[in-house]
Amino acid sequence: MVSAGDNRTRRDRDAPPRRADAERSIAAILAAAFDVLGTNPAASMTDVARAAGVGRVTLYAHFSSRAELLKALVHQVLQETRHILDTSLADNRPADQVLAGIVQTSWRQLDRHRRLRQAVLAELGSDWVADQHDQVFARLTELLTRGQDEGVFRTDLPTSWMITTVYGLLHAAADEVDTGRVSSADVPQLVIRSLLPSLAG
Repeated sequence: MVSAGDNRTRRDRDAPPRRADAERSIAAILAAAFDVLGTNPAASMTDVARAAGVGRVTLYAHFSSRAELLKALVHQVLQETRHILDTSLADNRPADQVLAGIVQTSWRQLDRHRRLRQAVLAELGSDWVADQHDQVFARLTELLTRGQDEGVFRTDLPTSWMITTVYGLLHAAADEVDTGRVSSADVPQLVIRSLLPSLAG
């Protein structure tokens, strides 16, 4: 006869593989969702499940709706963005040069996810998206304040408006690329040449 204590031990031994399987499924779903929604913003959950090689039941067990899946994708992108900014903030070059580097790396990230951005804005709305950026904005505020102290950024504008200018230009560039009026490869220098003079101290 197996005791209750033995049953608990077996369940504990079984738990890590189950967690590992779940983590693999989630990773596969997110990777597939980036690809599928990055190609077709209107793609369905069935499309994502098929691309991930999982069943709909498994997909919905991890993400109860398309909106929840989109939120998870946004959070992953923002985690990458925070890592980019943390690395940039450790750079001791003048803040305007650091900002130019951030524009280049941020554009590469935004360009990869331009169509996903369309799906997120359509389903979750711009207010929700903006609310998720608090930590990103805090890091940019730190850099802009540093640049003001260094004398490379102007001090007659609120840092919140300066951040709006940065994101406004990047998102406008994404829209221009979508329409075919601007080449993706040209965007970083176009934004840098437009942005830095407007912020220069």
